[in-house]
Amino acid sequence: MKRRIFWSIFLTSFLLLTLTVTAVMGTVYNQFTDERKAEIKTETGYIISAYDEEDISYLRQIGINSENRISLVAPNGTVIYDSFVDASTLENHADRPEIISALEIGNGESTRASATLGQKTYYYAVLLDDGNVLRLAATMNSMATIIDNTATIIFIILIFALVIIIVTANLLTKHIVAPINKINPEDPLSSDAYEEFSPLIVSIDKRNKKIDDQIRVLSEKQREFSEVTDGMSEALVIFGADRKILSANRSAKHVFSSYEPEGIGYLEFCRDMAYIHVVEEAFLGRPAQEKFRRDGHIYRLSADPVGESNEFAAVLFVTDITDSERAEQIRREFSANVSHELKTPLTSILGYAEIMRNGVAKPEDFPRFTKQIYDEAGRLLSLIEDIIKLSKLDEGGLKQEFRKTDLYEICESVVSELSQKAQNADVILELQGDHLAVNGIENTLHEMIFNLCDNAIIYNRKGGSVLIDLSTVQGHPVLSVKDTGIGIAPEHQSRVFERFYRIDKSHSKATGGTGLGLSIVKHGALLHGAEVKLTSTLGQGTEINIIFP
Repeated sequence: MKRRIFWSIFLTSFLLLTLTVTAVMGTVYNQFTDERKAEIKTETGYIISAYDEEDISYLRQIGINSENRISLVAPNGTVIYDSFVDASTLENHADRPEIISALEIGNGESTRASATLGQKTYYYAVLLDDGNVLRLAATMNSMATIIDNTATIIFIILIFALVIIIVTANLLTKHIVAPINKINPEDPLSSDAYEEFSPLIVSIDKRNKKIDDQIRVLSEKQREFSEVTDGMSEALVIFGADRKILSANRSAKHVFSSYEPEGIGYLEFCRDMAYIHVVEEAFLGRPAQEKFRRDGHIYRLSADPVGESNEFAAVLFVTDITDSERAEQIRREFSANVSHELKTPLTSILGYAEIMRNGVAKPEDFPRFTKQIYDEAGRLLSLIEDIIKLSKLDEGGLKQEFRKTDLYEICESVVSELSQKAQNADVILELQGDHLAVNGIENTLHEMIFNLCDNAIIYNRKGGSVLIDLSTVQGHPVLSVKDTGIGIAPEHQSRVFERFYRIDKSHSKATGGTGLGLSIVKHGALLHGAEVKLTSTLGQGTEINIIFP
């Protein structure tokens, strides 16, 4: 409002200034033009009175010093004399308006652009006694020329005027707005404002009283309601129309980590955007729902408006849906991942097979296509086998296969299987430590160690190393696989053992990974009652320890 008032005053003053300057300049120009014309007519009179009919030498004499153009034109339009140019070079002037008028009524005048002078020129012609026409011409400075000649003075005056307008507009704006700013929203009737604001002030006062009454009623009901709500496991928060909290049960205080929320504003209670959205929607009279995450839990926020006017109170209901959300997320992710992982190789196999069946492929392409089909089928089989392994580990139906197993011998077998892959990747694969016997399933342990070492080679660097170490710590056999690879960022470390979770999907696809390797390691460790610990630094490497009971 303050800005609008300022600009209204400023623009009005500026418009008046512009109109005034324009009017003054126009008046000055008209006065200058009239004076100039009067001078020409006077000078013409002087020349006529001294003109000798028998000799034009007088005209030649005064034409040398006169700043105005003097011409003598015969009745047929022929130029007899011209003070600016050779008369013989000029065209016939019989069609000139001032000449025509002079021949008809004795004098004539005209203003136009001169072909000779190239400027706006005023012409005044008088019929002489000898029948010839005496004409004087003078250039008339245009408004642009006058402004150009006085530009500096005009600019200084305009700047000075603009400064005065700005200062005046600012002072007037402050003076106008001051009474409005002094209006007290809490007690508007005590404000000394403009009489025109009386309806608004009365309306504000009435609304304040109405809101106070509503808050009083809500407060009374809240006290009665608190005994019931405090026993609820769900969180319940009631907001007044002033957007302050009237009541919050014990569960709400626990969820939002607030001890005494009553009386504080809704923004002080919580800053989460989901919470703010549903509460503000309720204040606007619209029910809303959002999901809200806090301290590892997932909550459903449901806010509903209370009231039938434009001033709404609100009720917020918070339900913990962590378990159901996680179960649903795991189900969706597993279904989507299994479908995607199975579909990818099958699509590739069907694509190549269709090309070969339709005879589109060239004979020389058959070996490459069959190899691709073979590789994709192998990948599909590997994926199915990993899923089956995980299913068996989940079911725990392999307990009967437990027996004493030498971890060192399993590690030697893994090193032998992966030595060529490590060499191709320019990674050193080493085994050190003691022969340790654990009670477990040999195939499952082999798969766990193989997956750990295979990942350590894939995500390593050229010239890097993978160290398999077997030791006993506080009486527990410990298998450690340590690499000097790319490492795992902290935000990924808690999820790398999830099924189908990949940090770099493009890398995993290129190496043929299924995304189930570390998940098999985790479930295999659970089957053996072992603990898995991961330590990793991004850019330096990763170490995974399996501590057996």
